[in-house]
Amino acid sequence: MFDQLHEECGVFGIYEPERCDVAASTYFALYALQHRGQESCGIVVNDDGVISSHKGVGLVPEVFDQESLRKLGLGNMAVGHCRYSTTGNSSPINAQPLVVRHCKGPLALAHNGNLVNAAELRKQLELNGAIFHTTNDTEVISYIITRERLLSGSIEDAVAKAMYSIKGAYSLIIMSPQKLIAVRDPNGFRPLCIGQTSTGGYIFASESCALDTLGAKFLRDVDPGEIVMVEDGVLKSNRSHCGNKGNFCVFEYVYFARPDSVIQGVSVHEARQNAGRILYRENPIEADVVIGVPDSGLDAALGYSKESGIPYGVGFIKNRYIGRTFIQPTQGQRENSVRIKLNVIAETVRDKRVVLIDDSIVRGTTCVHIIRLLREAGAKEVHFAVSAPPFINPCFFGTDIDSRDKLIACKMSIPEIAKHIGVDSLTYLSVEGVKKIAEGASCDFCVGCFTGEYPIPVPDGVQKDKFESKIKKSGKREGSEDAK
Repeated sequence: MFDQLHEECGVFGIYEPERCDVAASTYFALYALQHRGQESCGIVVNDDGVISSHKGVGLVPEVFDQESLRKLGLGNMAVGHCRYSTTGNSSPINAQPLVVRHCKGPLALAHNGNLVNAAELRKQLELNGAIFHTTNDTEVISYIITRERLLSGSIEDAVAKAMYSIKGAYSLIIMSPQKLIAVRDPNGFRPLCIGQTSTGGYIFASESCALDTLGAKFLRDVDPGEIVMVEDGVLKSNRSHCGNKGNFCVFEYVYFARPDSVIQGVSVHEARQNAGRILYRENPIEADVVIGVPDSGLDAALGYSKESGIPYGVGFIKNRYIGRTFIQPTQGQRENSVRIKLNVIAETVRDKRVVLIDDSIVRGTTCVHIIRLLREAGAKEVHFAVSAPPFINPCFFGTDIDSRDKLIACKMSIPEIAKHIGVDSLTYLSVEGVKKIAEGASCDFCVGCFTGEYPIPVPDGVQKDKFESKIKKSGKREGSEDAK
């Protein structure tokens, strides 16, 4: 609907010492993680080795009701997932968690991230007889783990061996009949944390806000490369793949994560304010009011205001009742969709020099309409300040940043973009500046989408090609049914 970035998903897992309503806990946690994925969601419950699942396309309250949660029943473990697709299309078959059944018992898997070698691995597996039912890379991971499990003495050993094969970004939660496991790739691209419930159980979640929702205590982040396991109520750690400080996606702080989360020891809310502070120091602007684009631009605008002394104002009211199924039948209606979601408070901007803060410009389509709204409301000047550097490269690690030919910063210079979107000036946070917004974090950062320099090798070619597209192309080359 809007010119926004998306992240692949949120993952959640819970282990309780006694049988209880873990499905309800997972449901509430997925509500807290809904911002990470709005296409599909699912819950899998483990009751003494008996696996029950429910998943579908839609938001958490659309997929689950009291009856579906009741049917999941009680248990002592559960895994939950909410998804936005960066590999695989949006369909019921791609909804997670993925459940795999084999001779050593069932396995439920929830994945956040993106493998860079998924297509290659899938082709190898298919040549050895594997049959795939989905078009996402999570199924590839499940096959690799299952293959290793048949040759290993335990599920955690199988996971450790599988990590030598899978490359890229993955924060995983894996549930076997007796164990709950959390895994983070050696670069730690995506977040994953550990909490403890009031009853002595354990929680794994993409963000700490999910722990807060359940009244759980935050313990720590899963380290890059670490495998954390809960068995018989005891928390254990395998650090055989640890050693790298990590290259955490800095855009989690800029945009994706909820502001009330704490990741790698740093408050997301404070990191965004820091982005605004640094943005002003690098490019000071004289103005009468600072406003932010809801929601992720608000904290940065507050930081900009504090650093500059320019008053902070509420410039937009956001309509929070637009569902994902909002229909825009014609081009004209699509152009007016911004008016339905955002409305300007004219008294804040009329006859004033306005600094407008947002987290990014991707294709440049939405900001044109937002700036037009400010002009129509009587803003005398509009200066656009972006709390991240320009996107000039795709992301291969779980953020849906498109091919270079879709990114406006690859087509135009900054002055040209400013003219195109209709602002008096346009400034971006520098690459060095964005690296400083979360000072004190226990990691380094991936800034490949801003620089083209990635922590690990990425697929050849400048175009980002979704995993599903690669599957279809491969099928056509092989003369599959899809090609006929």
